[in-house]
Amino acid sequence: MSLHPTPIGEIPTETIHVARAAFPRGTVVTRLRDEFTTLYEDEDFRRFYPSRGQPGLAPWRLALVTVLQFLEHLSDRQAADAVRARIDWKYALGLELTDPGFHFSVLTEFRARLVAGKAEHLLLDRMLERFKARGLVKARGKQRTDSTHVLAAVHDLSLLELVAETLRAALDDLAAVVPDWVRAVALPAWFERYGRRVEEYRLPKGQDKRAALALEIGTDGFLLLDALEHPSAPTAARDLPMVQTLRDVWRTHYSHDDGKSHWRSTTELPPVAERVQSPYDPQAHFSMKRNLSWTGYKVHITETCDDDAAHLITHVKTCPAMRPDMTSTAEIHDRLAAKGLLPAEHFVDSGYVDAELLARSQRDHGVSLEGPVRGVSSRVGHGYELRYFSIDWDREQVTCPKGKDSVSWRTVRAADGSPRIHAQFSRADCRVCPAKTVCTSVTSARRYVHFHLREEYEALNAARTRMTDPTWLERYRRRAGVEGTLSRGVRSFGMRRSRYTGLAKTGLQQVCTAAATNVSRVVHWLNGRPRARTRVTRFAALAATA
Repeated sequence: MSLHPTPIGEIPTETIHVARAAFPRGTVVTRLRDEFTTLYEDEDFRRFYPSRGQPGLAPWRLALVTVLQFLEHLSDRQAADAVRARIDWKYALGLELTDPGFHFSVLTEFRARLVAGKAEHLLLDRMLERFKARGLVKARGKQRTDSTHVLAAVHDLSLLELVAETLRAALDDLAAVVPDWVRAVALPAWFERYGRRVEEYRLPKGQDKRAALALEIGTDGFLLLDALEHPSAPTAARDLPMVQTLRDVWRTHYSHDDGKSHWRSTTELPPVAERVQSPYDPQAHFSMKRNLSWTGYKVHITETCDDDAAHLITHVKTCPAMRPDMTSTAEIHDRLAAKGLLPAEHFVDSGYVDAELLARSQRDHGVSLEGPVRGVSSRVGHGYELRYFSIDWDREQVTCPKGKDSVSWRTVRAADGSPRIHAQFSRADCRVCPAKTVCTSVTSARRYVHFHLREEYEALNAARTRMTDPTWLERYRRRAGVEGTLSRGVRSFGMRRSRYTGLAKTGLQQVCTAAATNVSRVVHWLNGRPRARTRVTRFAALAATA
């Protein structure tokens, strides 16, 4: 299908009359079309379609249908039925009342075009451009960020299920591409062992039998991998994604010495967060936060939080589940800068903050990163805390609590590769110091301290100082509102469960969820509907009246 621009400014007269009669007060969908005639345009999606060929469905309509689908938490089939049968959707899409709609698989194809073009953020970014033109969202205000977990669209597998199902899935994919080759290399027992999906309840119960089966599966997998490496193996077979997954799983769980397979013990395995959890979604990883554990992904939501404007989501980032929050802070700022939507103040929790990010955010983007920093360790090296030492940056010298100056100052690399200042004191001074027993260890002849570079050190200390300021603590309460956004996303839009497999598709789902959230919020804001207050239980409310 090729792209032939479709006019979006006109709505058929009959559709207008019927829609206004059916919905005299309007709906979220109809009000959205009234306020934003050109929320999306065909030109926004030109690069995903050929310029020649049979005309296809208008991309701007498919984009709007996708957003409305997530607004109402519909499946593809339900969304296609809504286009065909609902008056308010026909009004929003500018369709005749008799328009037959389209097959629901078209929505899958449209999402696939966005994923293939690495344009998962396009639906949200184009929406924000239109909102920005209307003055509904602006730069240099206040924004806040938080994250939540996303469950993968695959179920957890035991280790034995994982290896067996990975081999079965690889054979299944190979049978679809090179059936004659698979028939030639497969052993007769394979058709019985891997002919149907591997389920836990079908596996042996005894540990000895399970261990024997694991070795048989490992041997079968190595035979298949050896056959794939043979020069006579078809190239198409070697390049299958599931074959690569098979290699990764076997490398993790098996060793192969002297032609024999060995099942690795738990102590030999890499950290669970680095392993493949399912062959059907190799990018989904295990993670744990406090008492919560899950297999899937993590999504970061950033939204505006100014009192005099609608609270709109400005950026969504979906990443592997085990990745720490602070690895996303800089990228969030870079993406907001590219959109022209950088905040002046960015409210986050301690997981998004460290010394480098505090300094970098202000230096590179003029953003004040507002969040608590982690506590200071009780000692630096041994003994007195760093706060008892005074630092003369110009002279590159540190003075200890007893008034002695350091004799060396040099830049070293910390364990994570970042630069640190390392200062040491004189052995002669430390040897006779009355505070030696509480300042240095028994094995150390002299005291040393290490700390961040000046810009980072000062930013970190300023952040620690403001944590005790009642005014700042009151301002920081603004951050808590983003948790309500996450809660709404989970309850109304299914944010916490992925509909699809793979990081890119899951990321697109989260972007569509954010766009749907923005639609709801913008319409309510234009209608003058006040923002909901934080819910309080009836029992907790008694405290306010006591």
